[in-house]
Order: sequence, then C-alpha cells, then structure tokens
Amino acid sequence: MTIDDFIAEWHNDCDYIVAHTSGSTGTPKEIHLCKRLVRDSALRTIEFFSLSESSHLHLCLSPDYIAGKMMIVRSLLSGATLTDELPSNTPLSSFKGGVIDLLAVVPSQLIDLLDNPKDYEIRNLIIGGSAIPADLRLRVADSGLNAYETYGMTETASHVALRKIRQESDLPYFALPGIKFTKDKRDCLVIHMNDYDPVFTNDVVDLIDDEHFLLRGRVDNVIISGGLKIHPLEVEDKIRHILPDATTFYITSRPHSKWGEEVIMIVEGDATKIDGTRILTQLRDLIPPYQTPKDILFESHILRTDSGKIVRKKF
Repeated sequence: MTIDDFIAEWHNDCDYIVAHTSGSTGTPKEIHLCKRLVRDSALRTIEFFSLSESSHLHLCLSPDYIAGKMMIVRSLLSGATLTDELPSNTPLSSFKGGVIDLLAVVPSQLIDLLDNPKDYEIRNLIIGGSAIPADLRLRVADSGLNAYETYGMTETASHVALRKIRQESDLPYFALPGIKFTKDKRDCLVIHMNDYDPVFTNDVVDLIDDEHFLLRGRVDNVIISGGLKIHPLEVEDKIRHILPDATTFYITSRPHSKWGEEVIMIVEGDATKIDGTRILTQLRDLIPPYQTPKDILFESHILRTDSGKIVRKKF
C-alpha cells in the first residue's frame, strides 16, 4: 500500500479502515478499525506532542501496518507536513537535514540512527513494534534524544501509553489523554478508551493506578516451573549484557517430568562460535536458580514478524 492508497481509503465512504495484526502471537489477522477510533488515537498523539500545521512528520515505516497508517492520519488531522521514504533499517539515510517534530521507528531502525547521526534534529522520537533491549535503551538515554517507548496494538489504533526512555529501566508507562487502565483476574491489562468497549490484553502488568503500569510480560509466555511463575522478558533484561553484542536470543521453556516446565535459552548463531557452557556458568551466578536456563539451543535463524518482534516457540 502507498501513502496515496491509504489517504484514498481514509477519505472513502466506509466507516472503517483495514489493518493487519503483527502476527507475533499467531497468524496475522485482517481487522476493521472504526475511523472514529483511529481519529481519536491520532488526536491524542497530536495533543501530547503539540503537533500543528507548522510541524514536520517523517514516515519511515510501511503504510501497510498501523504504525505507518497512524503517522499519515496524524499529519492529515494536524495539517503537518509529511515526508517519507521507503522503509528500511537505515532510516533518514537520504534525508537532506532539518527539523523533524515526530519520527516513529522500530528498534532495528533505532540502532542505525544512533550509529550514524546526521545533520537533522529529531524533536520527538517514538519507538515501538517490539521490545527495546536494555543496552539499546541506555544508548538512547545517553544520546539526549527526547524518546519514548510506546505501548499499544493494532486493535487500539497504535499506542495508548508511553514511557520516557531514561537511564532507569523501571519507569512506568503512562496513559495518553482519555485512556484509563484496570486489570483482570489474570493480572492482565484492560484498556479503557472513552466510550469504546474495553480492550482485554494478554499483557501481565503491575498496575500502579488507573493511568500508570509496569509491564511484566505476556501471560501466554509465562513459564511455570515447580509452581513458580517466570516472565521471560524480565529474565532477558537481566542477562542480555553477558551475551556478545547484537546477539538475538529469547527465553522459553520445554516440558520437564518433575517441574512441569524448565527454562531454556534459544540463541541465534553458530554453536561453535558462542561459548554456551561459559554463558550458563555466568547465568548461575547472576540470577536465581528457578530463572536460570538449564540449556542453550542454537538456531541458525530466529523468526521475526514484519515489525521486528521475535516469534517465540515453546519446545
């Protein structure tokens, strides 16, 4: 889909747009999003970042997905100038310089922005699509960029909460205007958007109040070993620094006759080039025994969705 294709869809007589889920938890689905919901989401971001006719938005994401569509809608509703480029992992490589008031990227694009600074000013940067590794988050914090990690999904027409990226890794997400949060009996987040039906998620949270939460991980990724709950994202953040730079990995589980499940680590790469025994030894000294992977499995390629999320498997 091109920008013009989406603008034509936005202005047609239908009361919805067509979007697709990311596919990180299963096969990508086509869904219909009410244009009023999409408009309200765009207006929340416009209000938060004070976007106007004098603003400049730059699109380096595909209009096929909700993140790209929303950048277009924000420009239409605010009257801001929108420039664009073909999506790639080297964003702004041909950008001529100047001020960008809002730029949305995924973590793989963020790496290139930090590695190859150019003659431009990014006033506001939003990062979504997949989790930001702890080491990359620290680089962003040190860069001085006014950067935010987003929380949202296709079903909510992009983000409903933001988290400022700073040195501290335990800052909560905060709600955008008009959004409230509760949680269900599973401790999973429930999103309330004005007069729309609540959105029930599978994201386990610590709810601070109705506008702030800490994200712990997905309920469908939780590992239960010996009756203890283990959240893979929490373990990954604790251990990422002991792996070689840019190593792709994830924590998952496999069946165990005594404990029900046991924790294992999946690493992308060649087993002959990464010392798995050394890593396991370091992990035993770093994290509690119940969180420590009992084995490392190597895969030549770890699958990702188009937005960069790892497709997690249980073994």
